[in-house]
Amino acid sequence: MPIALLSVDPIAMLKWFHFILLAMAGGGAIVALLLSGFENERPDLQGLAATVWKRTVTWGFRLAVLVGIVLLTMVWKRDGNPFAQFNYLHIKLVLVFFLLAGAEMAPKMLAKGKRGAAMLTLLLFMATAFVVYNKNLFAPKGATLPTTSQAK
Repeated sequence: MPIALLSVDPIAMLKWFHFILLAMAGGGAIVALLLSGFENERPDLQGLAATVWKRTVTWGFRLAVLVGIVLLTMVWKRDGNPFAQFNYLHIKLVLVFFLLAGAEMAPKMLAKGKRGAAMLTLLLFMATAFVVYNKNLFAPKGATLPTTSQAK
């Protein structure tokens, strides 16, 4: 009896990869902010927070945005206009734009000992995650969004 080949959905795989990149970037942001608190007391840790931010957070968000763009185009080709159904997507993209700007500014600010851009970026990351997780809150009144099993 031959072994059946598994059918892999590329959109599902890209969503998983997008999630992994965001988890890496969000976790790196928390670690970098924790490290920045120790830099004043320990001179041997000076500059480590900025380096961690630049290597994990900035690249995690950059790659997540690239994967998100690929996902958006694949969904567009498969299902039509994703902006027509989900109002949360507009809010998410605005937050992501400011999130990327903050992530790009944060390493230079962390190197100077200032944490404002990094904290704002972490806050925007949490706000974006809230919008995506609670997408039904942003749906028009009376509309029902497809669940995961219906979205295929």
